[in-house]
Amino acid sequence: MQKKLINKLKQIKLIIFDVDGVLTDGKIIIGSDGTEYKNFNVRDGTAVTLGHYAGLKFSIISGRYSKVIAIRAKEIKIKYVYQNVHKKIKPYEILKKKLKLKDKEICYIGDEIIDLPVIKKCGFTAAPFDCAEELKKEVDYICKNKGGDGCVREVVNLIIKAKGIWNKTLFKYLHYEK
Repeated sequence: MQKKLINKLKQIKLIIFDVDGVLTDGKIIIGSDGTEYKNFNVRDGTAVTLGHYAGLKFSIISGRYSKVIAIRAKEIKIKYVYQNVHKKIKPYEILKKKLKLKDKEICYIGDEIIDLPVIKKCGFTAAPFDCAEELKKEVDYICKNKGGDGCVREVVNLIIKAKGIWNKTLFKYLHYEK
């Protein structure tokens, strides 16, 4: 990995991501009764838990509202959840101020053009392999994995390893309860 990229990753304290197309494969299944279903990858949930052990904070900023998002966020202990947000820069700025962070300390993972304003501000940015074409030249890193197929895990692992705390984090994950 390039030294410049490693230096960016080392500074990250908060990881923000979109849901549809990042935490999921972007497909929305709606049952005949109106119930919405989403597929989440267990690896991405594990990544969030590993991140907590590494001292990272997490947030979701989604353009859509879904009860399923709230349930999954609670399950993997994501405290800062913003839904039905079309101007994602607003909750980004609120969160940055609330957590007293600088842009360079924030990572954003997005997959669509709605994510571009935040992508242009963050210290490190990534997109799933199957992201919108417009994002490919704007982000720092294109994941090897598709949305909903472990791209969050890939980015979290990169950050923890760049910080030099992978073994310590893994030990905590395997031996402690949280």
